[in-house]
Amino acid sequence: MKMPWMKLMCLAFLFLSLRNQICYGAPDDYDDYDEEEEPKEKNPPGQDKCNGIFLMYTFTERNKELPHVKNVTAQAWSFKSKATLVNTGLEELKGWKMFIRFQHREVLVSATNAILVDGAGDFPAKVEKGATLSGYPNTDLKTSVDTAGDLTKMSTEIEFTGTMFGLNEKAIPLPKSIRLANDGWKCPMLTTYRTFLTTCCHKDPKYKSLNQSAKGKYTPRQYGDVNLMYDVLKSYEGSYEAQVTIDNDGTLSRLDNWNLTWEWMRGEFIHSMRGAYTRRIEYSDCIFGLPGQYLKGFDFSQVMNCKKRPVISDLPLEKANDTEIGHIPNCCKNGSLVSPVMDENNARAVFQLRVYKLPPDTPKTVLYPPQRWNITSLVSAHYHCSAPVRVDPSAFPEATGTGAKTYAVASWQVVCNMTKPKKKRAKCCVSFTAYYSNGAVPCSTCACGCDDSQTDKCNPSSRAMLLPPDALLLPAENRTAKIKAYAKLKKKPVPRAMPCPDNCVVSINWHVSSDHKAGWTARMTLFNWGETQFKDWYAAVELKKAASGYDDVYSFNGTKLVSPKNTIFFQGLKGLEYLIEIKNGSSDSKPKVPGKQQSVISFTKKKPEAINIRKGDGFPSKVFFNGAECALPDSLPSAATLLSSMPLLFFSAIAFLLITYPFHS
Repeated sequence: MKMPWMKLMCLAFLFLSLRNQICYGAPDDYDDYDEEEEPKEKNPPGQDKCNGIFLMYTFTERNKELPHVKNVTAQAWSFKSKATLVNTGLEELKGWKMFIRFQHREVLVSATNAILVDGAGDFPAKVEKGATLSGYPNTDLKTSVDTAGDLTKMSTEIEFTGTMFGLNEKAIPLPKSIRLANDGWKCPMLTTYRTFLTTCCHKDPKYKSLNQSAKGKYTPRQYGDVNLMYDVLKSYEGSYEAQVTIDNDGTLSRLDNWNLTWEWMRGEFIHSMRGAYTRRIEYSDCIFGLPGQYLKGFDFSQVMNCKKRPVISDLPLEKANDTEIGHIPNCCKNGSLVSPVMDENNARAVFQLRVYKLPPDTPKTVLYPPQRWNITSLVSAHYHCSAPVRVDPSAFPEATGTGAKTYAVASWQVVCNMTKPKKKRAKCCVSFTAYYSNGAVPCSTCACGCDDSQTDKCNPSSRAMLLPPDALLLPAENRTAKIKAYAKLKKKPVPRAMPCPDNCVVSINWHVSSDHKAGWTARMTLFNWGETQFKDWYAAVELKKAASGYDDVYSFNGTKLVSPKNTIFFQGLKGLEYLIEIKNGSSDSKPKVPGKQQSVISFTKKKPEAINIRKGDGFPSKVFFNGAECALPDSLPSAATLLSSMPLLFFSAIAFLLITYPFHS
């Protein structure tokens, strides 16, 4: 049967069309095809809908570490994980900080593109209570609008390695939470998946910073208790000159014999310094380290310090006009920076240094500040310091006196804030006594720490025993007999191992002297048990309910502060600025005598019914000495239960001793 000619032509046309597509492909498909194009990876869940800063923590892997033990809670595991921050909003985040609340006794061994801040120290670091990290070397997260979607500038990725404890083999260890640690940011929603956490953080519209300077090109300046500036004054090929300024701005903050440390991250070293010095002057680390490899022929014998973590101290007063190592305004104060409440002119320290850099950072435009700043002092608060944050260049008066200003090449700010001392790590302590009680509540056991040699002879965990008030005038080693006699009198058991002493260099006794309808009085006594005197000492007490009734102090200078609230500031009168050191007794058989200062303080009762002295309103909730927060007793004095003659006996004894050992000696 023959096919119609029309059908034959259609079949022939169809055949030719298919042949061309098979051999050569359709023109449109061929033009769009790219052999090297790969399918794009999808963004993590929630990132595309986040209008702010997107955070993600991802668990990668873990392996059992040696030794292998049967106790699951004691088994150590090495782990790897990563954190990702992406700016998905329209506002640049400067100086980003991320907080991760770990929960499996983690120890971080390393982290890329970030450093630990807020006093966590260097790696390895125990972070079981959480860790705050900031970016290094890239500190800012720019927006997609300003970078045309460049993820290298919009985001950062931190890879962690570390150790954790206490999980079975199938468990997926994730932190409890993640969030931005920058002020004014909120991270309300946390979404948990099997192997990762995500959250979207956004700017809090209600947040208004009370301690920022005006906005500029860089991050606004913050203000804390101690504020440090790192200003690059001159920049050269391979080196630069910098100035460090330390401002003690906290009302209660104080630095005595301060030591400043930081960490060089890129092989830098200190060539010379004016206005301060490094505790170790040596250059062996340069000769045997990277500087010796890169700087051939360099004379390292003139270098001040090559340590990665130099320890820097202030110069003594007599070096202030030394043209070689001093001669800088606000330098050379022997490490003492007092509260601005006492003297604004002695609340600042300045020093300058010449820093050498290594390749590839030798161009004069490449500048990095040191990291991991920390400042310590003899008897003062513990401070947590932030990472350096780039701020607008600092301005300085022009040397010719024309009124013009010169500006730093680049400036970074570090903010340090006082922290509450950890248990048994205070630097001073407080005892309580009262007119209605015949026993003294002493400083707590090991309030300022105990060493191993002590704990062989005393109990560091035992609660401090009550003692007669006159025993407060004796060194710890001379109190035992009185404590035992008092316990026997009170029919209290005496332990075989007595509680360890408080071991504090400075102790303060707060004694409630009287209480009546119109007011009340207290007596404050400061004891120096150390061998170093304290010049220009000061103390402060917080009385939550009674501070508003502060009336007068008779042997100190006293000021009721606006901030912190309910706080009264005390310092020595003119001629009595020294809290002297401990002295030997009048004979070899007599106990040592501490340096002492004492004053009575009077208060009025604006609303007598609102204050109950016997129930504790007359005792401070916080006490500070030279900026350090002192450890408080764990109880208050109770009403006397002995015979009426006993209080008279005790207070007669203490009155006799107070007369025998005058307080202003």
